[in-house]
Amino acid sequence: MRVRLSPSFTIFAFAISLFATIRTDAAVANEPEKIAGPNACAECHKQETEAWKGSHHFKTFREMPRNPEANKIAQRIGVRRIRVESLCLNCHYTVQKKDDQDEPIAGVSCESCHGSGKEWIKLHSSYSGKTAQTETSAEKAQRWKLAEAKGMIRIHAIYQLAKNCYGCHVVPNEALVNKGSHQAGSPFELVSWSQGEVLHNTWYSKGKANVPANAARKRMLFLVGLGVELEMSLRAVAKATTRKAYAFLMAQRVDRARKQLAVAAKNAPNVPEIAKMVELAHSAGLKLNNERLLAIAADGVSKLIVSMTDKYDGSSMAGLDSMIPGPEKFKGTPRKPAAIN
Repeated sequence: MRVRLSPSFTIFAFAISLFATIRTDAAVANEPEKIAGPNACAECHKQETEAWKGSHHFKTFREMPRNPEANKIAQRIGVRRIRVESLCLNCHYTVQKKDDQDEPIAGVSCESCHGSGKEWIKLHSSYSGKTAQTETSAEKAQRWKLAEAKGMIRIHAIYQLAKNCYGCHVVPNEALVNKGSHQAGSPFELVSWSQGEVLHNTWYSKGKANVPANAARKRMLFLVGLGVELEMSLRAVAKATTRKAYAFLMAQRVDRARKQLAVAAKNAPNVPEIAKMVELAHSAGLKLNNERLLAIAADGVSKLIVSMTDKYDGSSMAGLDSMIPGPEKFKGTPRKPAAIN
C-alpha cells in the first residue's frame, strides 16, 4: 500500500495556514431528535417527493432488510437486524427519535442531504410571516440566513451536499469492509448521480420541469465532487489500522482522485486551487500510522474546496467539460413532472 512521497514542509505550512484563515464548512450530521421526516417536507414539495419515491434512496427502506448480500454482511459484523442496528442505520436510513428511541422512518431521504429539519422547516417556508409577493428581498435574505444557521443545507452549498453524499459513498468504517466484506464505497461521481433518478429540481418551475444543472453548475459539481472524494479517502486512509482491504482500497481511491484532479488542473489552469489540492494529496504518504499528516492534507483539501466554492461559479471552467459525464452515464433516469392529485 504505497504511493509514498516524502512530506513537503512548504505544502504542510500552506495547509496549516489555510486551516487558520478559512472557515470550516462541514456537512451537518443528522440528529434523530431534530428529524422532521419526509412527510413534513412532502406537504409542500409534492413533485420533489414523487421524484424521491422513484429512487433507490426511497426503496432501500423496504428492500435492504430482504437483500441476501446485505444480510450476509450484517451477519459477518454481528448485526442481527439491519433496520435496528446503528451501523447500518447511519447511511441507509432516516432515523427519528420517538419516545426516547431512535426509529428508522424512511430510507435515505430529504434530510439525509439537506440537514435535520425540525428547527428550520417552518422557518424556511414562512415568507417572514407574509406571502411570497409581499416579503421583501431583505426579509427573504434574512429568512434564508436563519434557516441555514439552524442547519438547512441549500442547493448553493455544494460542498456540504457533497460531504453528505461522500460521507456514505466512501464507506467510513474499516470493520465493515475488512470483516463484513462490504464494498469500500460506490464508484461515486457527483454529476452522474445528482442528475439521474435523484434529480428533483422542480420547485422553481412550479412543477412544470425537472430542470437539470446548467453547464457552469455541472463543472462545480464535478470539481467539488472530486475534491470531496479526495478529502474523504484521505481521511479513510488516515483512520485505517491494518494492512487489509480497507486500507488498500481507500489508498486506491486517493490515487484515482488525485490523478483526475491533476488532469483537471491542466484543463482549468485558471483555477490554481486544483493543482494545490493535488500537491497536498501527494504530501502525505499513503501508509498506516500516518494519521496526523494525512489529516492535515485532508483539512487542507477541505479548505481549498471551500475557497473554490466561494470564489468561482463554474463559468470560467469550460476546460473541464470533456471530463464531465454525459446523460448516458447518469445513475437512473430523472423523473418527468406530472400532475399530482
